[in-house]
Amino acid sequence: MISTLAEFVDELRVVGIPVSMVEAIDAAEAIEFTDLSERETLRATLGATLVKNPRHYPAFDRAFDVYFGLAPIGDVTSPSDEEPTGADGAGAGAGGSEDLLDSLVDALTGGSSDQLRRLVANAVDRYAGMQPGRPVGGRYYAYRVLRRIDTDELMARLIAALIGDDPLDGLDERIEHERADALVQEVRDQLEQEITGRLIADRGRKQVASSRRLPLVEDVDLMHATRAEIEEVEHAIRPLARKLATRLGQRRRHGAKGRLDVRRTIRRSLGHGGVLLEPQFKHPRKSKPEIVILCDVSGSMATFARFTMQLTYAISAELAKVRVFAFIDGLDEVTDYFSTNIDFADGLIRMSREADIVRRDGHSDYGRSFTEMWDHYSDAVTSRSTVIVTGDARNNYRDAGLEAFDRLVNKSRAVFWLNPEPRRFWDTGDSVMSTYSESCDSVDQVRTLRQLEAFVERATLPMARRRRLVS
Repeated sequence: MISTLAEFVDELRVVGIPVSMVEAIDAAEAIEFTDLSERETLRATLGATLVKNPRHYPAFDRAFDVYFGLAPIGDVTSPSDEEPTGADGAGAGAGGSEDLLDSLVDALTGGSSDQLRRLVANAVDRYAGMQPGRPVGGRYYAYRVLRRIDTDELMARLIAALIGDDPLDGLDERIEHERADALVQEVRDQLEQEITGRLIADRGRKQVASSRRLPLVEDVDLMHATRAEIEEVEHAIRPLARKLATRLGQRRRHGAKGRLDVRRTIRRSLGHGGVLLEPQFKHPRKSKPEIVILCDVSGSMATFARFTMQLTYAISAELAKVRVFAFIDGLDEVTDYFSTNIDFADGLIRMSREADIVRRDGHSDYGRSFTEMWDHYSDAVTSRSTVIVTGDARNNYRDAGLEAFDRLVNKSRAVFWLNPEPRRFWDTGDSVMSTYSESCDSVDQVRTLRQLEAFVERATLPMARRRRLVS
């Protein structure tokens, strides 16, 4: 058990869940007081000792099911495309999937978990087509089985069995529909558990765990995130912003004393015979940083720009001024679309409808956008401004507008560029990233929320004080 726990902890660390040695020891001690025959109790015990962030529980559960899952009923070497056996071991009959559906309905409505496990194992035997050593993931096997079972038909039969012939009012009918949906999900869960168990028996825990890893929300690729992943990232933005805002405030408070005033310190020491007992400090000028954001919102860049703007506005309480400019082949200020009394999603919709950011063909034109920024909005950039540009620097073989960009750089306090493309694609095709990177204080690849957090922590104050002038 200890060796399995150690492998499980290693897997959590590979996924990205931080687990210290002390927490692993606590988990080992807690297991001594846990009934190992109760999987959910063991899951809760390990979760309480190893997981500190609720967003990490889905990845934790995925790894737990691999290392502490139930042994499969069937065998991966069992033949496929044969008639499944019934709950009592007899053949299911010529009806095939029809009889299997009826048996599943009986098992689900009767609450027989053992019968359900046997039926699911029989379905895997017949429809999954699993073969030892075959490099095919579990999702493919589950898809083959569910395609033959027809979950929509199973849902309809369950609803008919639960409701019966007596008419129900709206609330009762809705409750029975939700119950039927939960029962169908139970079949899916049991199917995944059976397939996972067979894969583990064939290939081992480590190999199966590596193929089933669920990325943490902070490691989700923002450029290729699904709708569900985007919603998770949006929920994670607010607590991240609160943490970053708190750190901003702490850094300013820690620097409240300012630099050592040598002249005043020596003058004060004359009253103590020249002993430097009372160091004197210069009073620093406390000023919140100003942020100017230039976002490429064309094509796939729109999703990344959305998260950048959302994070910046979430920490705007710690900033003196925030001005946001969106561009494609034209540039327009969109600050007013995201004021504190406007919902962020509504602001995005208004921006897409009203902002004047498409002038020609709707393809990115960084040179024209930077030129418009200097010609019409140069007053937005001051010596206190930190400029953040988000985009892939793919200029569609147009003029880069480097002269206007250099003017913005020289006028600002610092310029940071966030590029969501992998570094290996920079300066390929129509990318002119190196043209701009020579003028920037920092150019970072930012594809995930974790990378975005790391950038903000680096650039908040220390990096913003460093200025590199462009010749």
